[in-house]
Amino acid sequence: MEPHWRETAVAIISNYRPVIEVCIRVLALLVLAALVWRIFNKVIGRLENKYRLRPFFEKNESFFSLLKQGGHYLILIFSGIGLIDLLHAAIIENAFYAFMILLLAHIVNGIIKSIIPYLRERVAVKTRTAIDDVVLGLMEKFSSVIVYGMGVVLALDKLGVNIVPFVAGAGIAGIAIGFAAKDTLSNLIAGVLLIIDRPFELGDRIEVWMAPKNTASWGDVIDIGLRATKIRTTDNIVIVIPNNEIMRRDIINYTAGSKEIRVRIPIGIAYDANVKKAKQAIINVALELDWVMKSPPPVVVVRNFGESSVDLQARVWIREPRRRMDTISHITDRVKEVFQQEGIEIPYPKRDIYIKEKVSF
Repeated sequence: MEPHWRETAVAIISNYRPVIEVCIRVLALLVLAALVWRIFNKVIGRLENKYRLRPFFEKNESFFSLLKQGGHYLILIFSGIGLIDLLHAAIIENAFYAFMILLLAHIVNGIIKSIIPYLRERVAVKTRTAIDDVVLGLMEKFSSVIVYGMGVVLALDKLGVNIVPFVAGAGIAGIAIGFAAKDTLSNLIAGVLLIIDRPFELGDRIEVWMAPKNTASWGDVIDIGLRATKIRTTDNIVIVIPNNEIMRRDIINYTAGSKEIRVRIPIGIAYDANVKKAKQAIINVALELDWVMKSPPPVVVVRNFGESSVDLQARVWIREPRRRMDTISHITDRVKEVFQQEGIEIPYPKRDIYIKEKVSF
């Protein structure tokens, strides 16, 4: 009986010898890969301990971590190639290539994440506009989703998975989401257009048509987001306006381009008053302000003949747009005082009543 069992065992081993040899080679490859991995980590660790205080490596702290990561990727790639060569299985080969696609997506995402801070520190800070910061912020938020999404789709395709239903389903879901969030999408598109067209920038003073009643109607732009823009009014009230609303209206920017603006102030005088004298008094009052420009000089024109007054208008150029209300307030207050001193009447509505008496005979 013993020779019979011995012959059976030998026959079984002979039949499965190729499988056993492949398993031994695969195991040896994995052990070798693990050994190389461990040795590589030790070598990089010693190099880091020895040279990390050098000026170059102090400025580039991530050098050794990137070097270690690159070495690990190489070990994985060569190990996968070795396994494919040993097993000669299509499913293993496809799985390896799918893994390589995901690995490549991870590497690309890491590169993008490393480049964005560099661009923000070296490029964006040197520009005068906020468009670079916004674009870099968008890249930082959505780059991972885009890169990994493309990687997963390509990996599934390599594995033989039919991705057409997924793409069609994503398209239908996108349409449904678009209808459900049309206002949000409209604001996002308007935000992108604001970034591209740049009708105003951070710090600009613009007109606010959505300000609460009896509050300041203009303010400074403090934030330009994708969904909304924040404006701080001169009453220190922050108003958040959806970008879609901003794009629908005329944008009045007081500080774009030249900082010099012209202020118009209506002033009425009586018909009996000396117009030339009143004009000169108004000009003298305007020139009392340091921020009022002398070239071009202030002028006063007759705008209209009202029911009870001659309507004048003072036109004053100022260097600081944010002093517009101060200019109007000062000139209006001082003109009243000066007119009283000079005997120039500021009219009010008057009515002359005539009584006609009917005489009977």
